[in-house]
Amino acid sequence: MAKKSVELFIAFRYLKSGKKTFFSLLTNLIAIGGTTLGVMALIITLAVMSGFQTDIRNKILGIQPQIVVTKSDGYYIDDVKKLEEKIKENNAVSGVSPFIYRQGIIRNIESGATTGVLIKAVDFKKEIDMLEISKTIEESDIDFSGDLGERDIVLGNELAKHILAYAGSEVLLTFPANFASVPKMYKFKVAAVIHSGMFDYDSSLGFMDIKSAQKLFDMGVSVSGISVQTENLDNAVSVAAQIQKELGTVYLSRAWIELNKNLFSALKLEKIMMFLILGLIILVAAFNIISNLLLLSAQKSKEIGIMSAIGFSKFSISKIFFYEGLIVGFAGSILGIFFGVSISLILKYSDLIKLPQGVYYIDRLPVAIIPSDIFMVGICAFIITVLAGIYPAYQVSKFDPLKAMREE
Repeated sequence: MAKKSVELFIAFRYLKSGKKTFFSLLTNLIAIGGTTLGVMALIITLAVMSGFQTDIRNKILGIQPQIVVTKSDGYYIDDVKKLEEKIKENNAVSGVSPFIYRQGIIRNIESGATTGVLIKAVDFKKEIDMLEISKTIEESDIDFSGDLGERDIVLGNELAKHILAYAGSEVLLTFPANFASVPKMYKFKVAAVIHSGMFDYDSSLGFMDIKSAQKLFDMGVSVSGISVQTENLDNAVSVAAQIQKELGTVYLSRAWIELNKNLFSALKLEKIMMFLILGLIILVAAFNIISNLLLLSAQKSKEIGIMSAIGFSKFSISKIFFYEGLIVGFAGSILGIFFGVSISLILKYSDLIKLPQGVYYIDRLPVAIIPSDIFMVGICAFIITVLAGIYPAYQVSKFDPLKAMREE
């Protein structure tokens, strides 16, 4: 039998012998349970936070394009067709669609309720293919297929609630004009009400047909910007940089994550902070392992003296206690991963935890189990517990075998 196998065998025997006394069993369970609890809590928390992050990202990309190209000086884009062809030359681009942004005031003709609105005029046939607007429709007065009439408008559900409007309601849109002109007012019919789940969009955004907007605003063929979709969402930032390089400084190309930088930076920071805070549970478990091994070494001092007498080196004896710490840390990490993933799966596919839909716009806890997160938690927990076994092993290596054998 290899020497390493003997050391590992003795480490297992020491753990099993702890079952003979309640106190030894309790300290072993606390050491393993602390690691298990820390790993489990970390995996569940990261899964829930990743779920919220994924859910928010999907809601944003259901309304907002992956990349937005506008003029650097803020003026309208005139050479739309030429710019679209230029952007399409990038092989990673899967679709382009022009849009117009215009701020105004909307009033329900029937109720008289009034509020501000941000109108986005788009080519709905292209936008529905590119985004997920069709999935957000809450109610519609028409057979919604992407075709809107010249005086049709689509409103976010929170905006519609604010002005007491619904599909079929008539509203009055007022847009500011130059100081020498009077504001322009237009009558529209609410063709559909959408619910994206993002309050900022649902409470302020309205959609209309881009050709109608160009006529109403006397813009000719000009637009505010161009929406760009890519083949792979993960490449949106690099594709936006490539488009920026190709178009030069006249235009500004920005990816969706740059347009929502503050939101996703906050979510990322929260995820890191939760990892660090809950990681302290694993650190506490590591101290439990250290104290458990030190206590065991004191209890087994006579056995340590005997092993020294029969030929075990100090290094070999220290490895026995190091392996014991390794076993405890490995067992706690594996159990933590198992229970963490199991509970995350239960939360993902069941309705155990209900959320107030009026607050979160979802009725269940969003959970996204990311393998890289699980791997990272498992590795970090294992490394911490391995390091925890070094100090007790070092202390054991300093034992005087003769003194240890004399102790009763």
